Amino acid sequence: MEKKTARLTLLIDPQKKSAFEELCALQDLTPSQVVRQLIRDYLHKHGVEYGSQPQEDEKSPSI
Repeated sequence: MEKKTARLTLLIDPQKKSAFEELCALQDLTPSQVVRQLIRDYLHKHGVEYGSQPQEDEKSPSI
């Protein structure tokens, strides 16, 4: 897991936010966990490397 954190603020339709939060709760995940995984997947898909990538044996399971 990353050592430092930074805040990302975004605007989203209230109905989508509610549906997203409900789905996350059903999967026993926080919205932040899901968004962090989405960002990691997006960076990986586009071949972008970044400083705090986990080692192969430290990667968390996919959602």
